[in-house]
Amino acid sequence: MTDAPLMPKATAVWLVENTSLSFDQIADFCKLHPLEVKGIADGEVAAGIKGHDPITSGQLTREEIAAGEKDPAHRLQLAQSKVRLPEIKRARGPRYTPLSRRQDRPNAILWLLRNHPELKDAQIMRLVGTTKTTLLAIRNRTHWNSAALTPMDPVTLGLCSQMDLDFEVNRAAKERPPVEEDRKQTLVPAEITTAPRPEGFHDGDVFSSHPSAPAEREEEVSLASVFSKPKV
Repeated sequence: MTDAPLMPKATAVWLVENTSLSFDQIADFCKLHPLEVKGIADGEVAAGIKGHDPITSGQLTREEIAAGEKDPAHRLQLAQSKVRLPEIKRARGPRYTPLSRRQDRPNAILWLLRNHPELKDAQIMRLVGTTKTTLLAIRNRTHWNSAALTPMDPVTLGLCSQMDLDFEVNRAAKERPPVEEDRKQTLVPAEITTAPRPEGFHDGDVFSSHPSAPAEREEEVSLASVFSKPKV
């Protein structure tokens, strides 16, 4: 086996103090650098670490250590455990919430409903470990303590990790149907943009969809009509 032993530095401390194995042998077995093992022997590394006996923990046998002490080229082999532990299967279900945090769970649900409406009910239930009944009561404002609820971040409350929250938010965003873009608006026609600009026009002004009608000319007023006597 090529796996490192349990507590490699503590194991190296014990081997340096209790055996005559070479630094290379100990470094190879504990997956450390030979200079690091030399530093342990000189007291410069792992000075406050208590040695861990690999024989007691079943990681090495006395025969294996004796063979390594006789032959410097011998590579120590990690002893295989005779006891096979059953593989732990993680049960799928609502997240366990500590008793001290359960009173904050409605506040976290309210925060998720307000800040992440894209989340499904199953995702919220999975994040904070709540039930469908409680979730619907908070959403419909029929919860017995609705008036006193305050939105609070579930990550800050310790009900879920930031990674779990980001994962569920990204997952909800991917499942959301894409929004169709409004392509009704087009560019202004060329006859409008190239039309002669009226007096007083500035670059910031906006053209209307239809060109404006030319201003009516003021009627020419003659001096004779102005100073003529009114007819009685």
